[in-house]
Amino acid sequence: TAYQTLPIEADPDIPIPFVYIGVVLPGIAPDDAERLLVKPMELELRDLTGLKEMRGIAAQNYGAIILEFDVNFDKDQALIDVREKMDRVKSELPDDAEEPDIREFNANLFPVIMVSLSSNGSERALFEHAQNLKDELTALPDVLEANLLGDREEVLEVIIRPSTLEHYNISVEQIFSSLSRNNKLVPAGNLDSGIGRFAITVPGLIEQAEDLKELPIRQQGDAVVRLSDIAEIRRSFKDANTYARFNGSQTISIEVVKRIGANVVLTTQEVREKTTEVTETWPDQIKIDFSFDISNFIFEMISTLQISITNAILLVMILVIAALGFRSALMVGLAIPTSFLLGFLIIDLLGMTVNQMIMFGLVLSVGILVDGAIVVVEYADRKMAEGLDRRSAYAMAADRMLW
Repeated sequence: TAYQTLPIEADPDIPIPFVYIGVVLPGIAPDDAERLLVKPMELELRDLTGLKEMRGIAAQNYGAIILEFDVNFDKDQALIDVREKMDRVKSELPDDAEEPDIREFNANLFPVIMVSLSSNGSERALFEHAQNLKDELTALPDVLEANLLGDREEVLEVIIRPSTLEHYNISVEQIFSSLSRNNKLVPAGNLDSGIGRFAITVPGLIEQAEDLKELPIRQQGDAVVRLSDIAEIRRSFKDANTYARFNGSQTISIEVVKRIGANVVLTTQEVREKTTEVTETWPDQIKIDFSFDISNFIFEMISTLQISITNAILLVMILVIAALGFRSALMVGLAIPTSFLLGFLIIDLLGMTVNQMIMFGLVLSVGILVDGAIVVVEYADRKMAEGLDRRSAYAMAADRMLW
């Protein structure tokens, strides 16, 4: 039962004593990133408990800190301490800086499978289908996150006509001012009428392209100049900053990361089944491919272990039958799988997972099991030949050869 229910992973869950903190600020130069982003974080994080080394990175558009802790650090407590420190330093960061990205390093937080979508049709339609599939995969219980690669963020592009601006005597600053004052959620509070209290909402969010086109830029008397009067507004995409290709074709890929402790094989099967279910109503021109499926590597590991055990049992039984007889060979043949199943029970009780380190250890232990079993049986047979009964001979062999 333990062998069938144990979570299967490629790598063991080893706590790596590193924590990454990154803050993105679009447009900032490396020198300014060092002064405005990295320095405040360094001053606040340098007195963390168990901190061994701190490295700062200042680059175009972002600043980052890599913290290295002592090997025997408490991972959960370290993350709590880092988040508390970053909550304090937020007020010292520029107002336009994005929320700090705090991540731990873990061998199991890497993608277990990648789903690639490619099409010769509309990029916008492909992006919408990829986004829908990503949401469905993220909702799976064993999936931690699903990330899009090779996609471009959809935007509304406003192309201003300079001649029209000059005609209406409108400056670019007026347009920026109107845009910045809108598309905001305004908390207007409640209205108490004496009979009851009602929540007030101010419709200030831009939800569709028509809202942006109707945005007033300037008003004089009854005449209103809207944004659509002075600019062309159209749907577009941001410039690509990541690219994904599959077999030479441009694609949008979804990399799936499983939760720590989840069964890799079951997770990849769920991803494949959910993808098939979601895409069965999609147009035929959208092609779905799977790659980097780590469960294939795990199946190879399990297959290698099973073949090694089977070969060891067969070869040992043949040799022992020839040398010591069928009864001794049967005992040696039973000792090997029994010891392995007992090992899986102990692994399950310890809360560990089946991974390549466990597999390599079990394969290496086959030699010890074979030698130990043969020595015990041979010793018992020699004592039986000297006149001892079977029960006493095997009890003496087990006691003598236990360690």
